[in-house]
Amino acid sequence: MRNDIENIIFSRFVNQPIPFEFISIKELYRRCKESNYDLSNPHRIKFNVLIIITEGESFHTIDFKKEILSPGVILPLTKDQVHSFNKDLNVKGYVISFEENFITENISEKNLFHFLHIYHTPSILIGKENMGTLNPFLQLLENLHLESNNIMKAEIINSVFMALLFQIKRLSIYQHKTFESQRFKDFILFKQLITEFYHESHNAKDYAEKLAVSYKYLNDICKQIGHKTAKAFLDSWLLLEAKRNISENKYTSQEIAYKMGFKEPSNFIRFFKKFTNLTPNQFQQNLEKTTLG
Repeated sequence: MRNDIENIIFSRFVNQPIPFEFISIKELYRRCKESNYDLSNPHRIKFNVLIIITEGESFHTIDFKKEILSPGVILPLTKDQVHSFNKDLNVKGYVISFEENFITENISEKNLFHFLHIYHTPSILIGKENMGTLNPFLQLLENLHLESNNIMKAEIINSVFMALLFQIKRLSIYQHKTFESQRFKDFILFKQLITEFYHESHNAKDYAEKLAVSYKYLNDICKQIGHKTAKAFLDSWLLLEAKRNISENKYTSQEIAYKMGFKEPSNFIRFFKKFTNLTPNQFQQNLEKTTLG
């Protein structure tokens, strides 16, 4: 029988005075082994993570998709994503974990734009040859993390981490498309509103009203930035959240249907099957076969 997916909160493996943790991947594996926790079991995180690969090759599963790990690959993970590590430790690198508001609470509009841009990119490749340029930032973060002096520690870590993100964005070999700041911000607000109100409405026009913008404008920015209509973007998010709920192995299809705002379980099953050609139960059975296999 497949293990239930655990919701991992920041304090599960971290004991820090500030909500920021900097450790090597090797140390993460060691720490989890001591706690009898298997990192290869899918788990839903309740904080943000930045995984930086410096050596080796492996894979990492994020929201049911496999990402190939190799030197120069950087994975930004956000709260509520379901992910898992390879069972074997085949890579070296760093895992930076933090509560999102630790970074975003006291940040300029311009820096928030860059932060959100990076954290809405599934995978970033800066190239093995560029890894050395990150070392000064990584070394400084490691030293700060180990310091016992907490005077202005949070402020300095915040600044250094943002500088690291700027350098990563600058080195990315994938050309980051530049979006007009307000349009990108509205797109992110649309995503945030979905996570807050999806159990109340599955109608994209309702979210345009909440944003106080026209539906045409919302549709335009979704097509420009998300490469989908507003309706299709909303449906794709609902489908992903449904898969996450199913994978947690804690709820029946009926419970998930009501939890996600479907008035009838049959509507939820119809919605799920439309996009996957599977019922929720069939999807769960396939997950169990994959995990056991």
